[in-house]
Amino acid sequence: MLSTLFIMLSGAVLCFILLLVLLSLRRTGTPGVKAWCVANGLGIVAFTLYAFGRQLPPIFSYEAANGAYLGAVAAVLVGYRHFFGQAISLRLTCASVVSALVGITVFHYIYPSFLLRTAIVSVFFTIACSAIGVAIFRARLAWTSRYAYVFSGVMAFVVAVGQATRGILQAVLPSAPASLLEPSPWSLTVLSASTFVMPLLTLGPLMIVHSKMIAKYEHAANRDFLTGAWSRRAFWETAAREIERARRMQRGLTLLTIDVDHFKRINDTYGHAEGDEVLKQMVLAVERRMRSIDFFGRIGGEEFAILMPDTNLEAAAAVAERLRAGLAQDQACMPALPSSASPRDYTLSMGVAELRPADTFHDLMQRADAALYRAKERGRDQVVCEAA
Repeated sequence: MLSTLFIMLSGAVLCFILLLVLLSLRRTGTPGVKAWCVANGLGIVAFTLYAFGRQLPPIFSYEAANGAYLGAVAAVLVGYRHFFGQAISLRLTCASVVSALVGITVFHYIYPSFLLRTAIVSVFFTIACSAIGVAIFRARLAWTSRYAYVFSGVMAFVVAVGQATRGILQAVLPSAPASLLEPSPWSLTVLSASTFVMPLLTLGPLMIVHSKMIAKYEHAANRDFLTGAWSRRAFWETAAREIERARRMQRGLTLLTIDVDHFKRINDTYGHAEGDEVLKQMVLAVERRMRSIDFFGRIGGEEFAILMPDTNLEAAAAVAERLRAGLAQDQACMPALPSSASPRDYTLSMGVAELRPADTFHDLMQRADAALYRAKERGRDQVVCEAA
């Protein structure tokens, strides 16, 4: 039947297009992409065998086609589990596909029953697609884009419900055909819906990988590559927004600038690699003691800054002193190092300034820097607030 041929070949073409897109993502090294490529490759095989089912021996149009389609859905599940770092047994997954295929074969040749073959396929799809949805929503804490993940999870559950409904209707409808190859409205409806299963299950991964890549590039653009603190550009953009919010809400806003004392000496004595390690240690020490609403950025070589919303000068100075004292406490708890190892006795100088009504961020930064320089002039390892 021409319409059946067209529907199945359309499914094969859709899987082929999605396979080409997925192949372009393999170079990203994203977990799960290889399994999703396998899924669409199997989808192409399944739809092609379905399309020419009437011209092929039954073992190809039934067992081989169904086996490829079951394997395709299982590969989608494997891809999601790999993507989210969730455990999955490939041996058990393959065994489930083989078991379902054995059942289809038994009820095709030994105890012929289209109803039981349909039940096996429906149960397999329902379980596999439900497992895909569960895997997606279990990983919600790692989502990089709510829309992409919710769409993918919901579509997986929609396919699961659709397959379960198909199995039920096949059992209760007296007009249900004895084969999907029969030219009937029911067969065409089921075949048309099945054509979109693999594209729907694959579109989700494409959206999720795209979302992850965007998040990765945004992180690279907004974060300092060495320390993980906000980059200078991102810090200035955030500061501009926070200044507007502070003025609109009539709330306080302070800026704390931080400089690692004698950092050039550290680099010259121990090397730049050890100097980088000092910066990373310092950032970790500061971030452990920051509030969740504060913004910590690297604004130059060894100079960092913390933007503190809803904070006045006195409170910010107290926070700065706790940071400085906390760093000293961390160093005191560290084991002694040989003289050739990375230095652990560095100190911090800090300057604090509070936003004034007519300030730009440049003005605020200048006053905080001026306070920082006074801290250095007074001997370093101390906190100095801006002049009144």
